[in-house]
Amino acid sequence: MRAIRITLAGVSLCLTGGCATIDRDAHADLLAKPARMSRMQMNTDPFVLTSFVRISDHSQPVTIYIEGDGLAWLSRTEVSRDPTPKNALGLALAAVDPAANVVYLARPCQFTEQARSSVCNLTYWTAKRFSPEVIAAMNQAVDQVAAQVPGQKLNLVGYSGGGAVAVLVAARRQDVASIRTVAGNLDHAEVNRLAKVSQLSGSLNAIDVAGQVAKIPQIHYSGTDDPIVPPAIAQRFTQASASACVRWMTMPGADHENGWTGLWREALDVVPNCD
Repeated sequence: MRAIRITLAGVSLCLTGGCATIDRDAHADLLAKPARMSRMQMNTDPFVLTSFVRISDHSQPVTIYIEGDGLAWLSRTEVSRDPTPKNALGLALAAVDPAANVVYLARPCQFTEQARSSVCNLTYWTAKRFSPEVIAAMNQAVDQVAAQVPGQKLNLVGYSGGGAVAVLVAARRQDVASIRTVAGNLDHAEVNRLAKVSQLSGSLNAIDVAGQVAKIPQIHYSGTDDPIVPPAIAQRFTQASASACVRWMTMPGADHENGWTGLWREALDVVPNCD
């Protein structure tokens, strides 16, 4: 954990005459380097996705972390032109995971130059962030990861909107051993209703496939102080699953973005099961 704390503290570099904040790509590289995760591009239809990869034992399962929605909005009314997260919490969680095989998947249009993924437009990080074509592309990326560890199971971890992606991808696969979500948006219709913002037209909703993935061991973590995706969302999803395989847990003092990396190594010791 020491290396990660140093890395996160180093995001702002103090120079002569003041402090300069490094860009979002450099921030991601600083997170990934101590964890020996290498940046890669994955070609999917229709997106080019950015990933960070550490595959060191092909005889072991792989844990795949899926990023949140990133900087989708600058305010309640102004859409960002670049959804790359300022602080990639999904990557920060991946970086503290000691497993032999860990892969981080950014969402469409995050960390990827517009010229490399020309289909990117605002709808893919707003109303269509969970659209069928987005989920299909993320599933193709998971296929490419699975091909690197033939015959091995996959453990999916999703942060925020990445939790929805993890569930929706798992519903399309037979090789997922477990799902964990952190502040996961598992019912975007309810989240947006609570926030009094417009619904995500054109997006799939994770809670609609709760029954399809109910036999996959799952833990859904919520921060007690999260005003964006409150614990009630994970509770609703767990109730919709109606399965002993699905649990939700609260993290005292954590909110939507803060308090997770310091707890994550310990949280990984709690293995999802169907007991």
